[in-house]
Amino acid sequence: MPGFDIFDTLDTLRQNGDAFCVATVLRTADVTSAKAGAKAAVTTDGQIHGHLGGGCVQRAVKAAAETALAQGAPQMIRVKPSEKVVEMHDPDGFQTFKSGCPSGGTVDLLIEPYQPAPRLAVFGSGPIATALTDHATLTGLRVVAGEQGLDHIEPRDFVVVASQGQGDLAALRQALDSPARRVSMVASRRKADVLSAKLIGSGLTEASVHRLKSPAGLDIGAVDPQEIALSILAEIVKWRNQDMQTQNGDHDEKMA
Repeated sequence: MPGFDIFDTLDTLRQNGDAFCVATVLRTADVTSAKAGAKAAVTTDGQIHGHLGGGCVQRAVKAAAETALAQGAPQMIRVKPSEKVVEMHDPDGFQTFKSGCPSGGTVDLLIEPYQPAPRLAVFGSGPIATALTDHATLTGLRVVAGEQGLDHIEPRDFVVVASQGQGDLAALRQALDSPARRVSMVASRRKADVLSAKLIGSGLTEASVHRLKSPAGLDIGAVDPQEIALSILAEIVKWRNQDMQTQNGDHDEKMA
């Protein structure tokens, strides 16, 4: 690959906001085409940018990258001849993959996931929505505007409906139809209940509506728009950290 620079590739993927894994060859034994120190980027569609070795190594890397992105945790893998694989993990903690390549070599790799910051879609243009948009980047979130941003929302993202009387029902329906993990609304509990009942009556499932958290934010006695935005962002940070702890806990249990 003339002119290929793995670090340029990684930078481009980051600039595009893509999730990917960095695969690094840690060591090799016997005959392999892989070289210690070699790096490659593995994208979510399974493409490998860079050279890590033959087809057996590439298949193992793709599988490990998928797991690393799903769990949000690095993977250490070892690709070695089939006859040498006894357990799923070697005593030193490396997950083992069988190689049927004729070279008969062994390759150890580290697979590190990179996830861009979660997105926050904000519905509304009033003072609270503006304050949320202004301050969200301080928490590492990527802000997108309401309806236009929903096309990019994923299950790890957040939506806040801060429309405050301007198309509330339509905004809430769009938010709850999205795959976002958390949806909250700047409204009283009574207003949210009324809107939720209307949505259920018009065909939205109860399971979808029950995802709604309203009033949005932690109870810190917030009064002005800046304080309310702070309470909402604090709640999102809390949710995000809880999700990460749960994810890491599930990973630790699987490794135990």
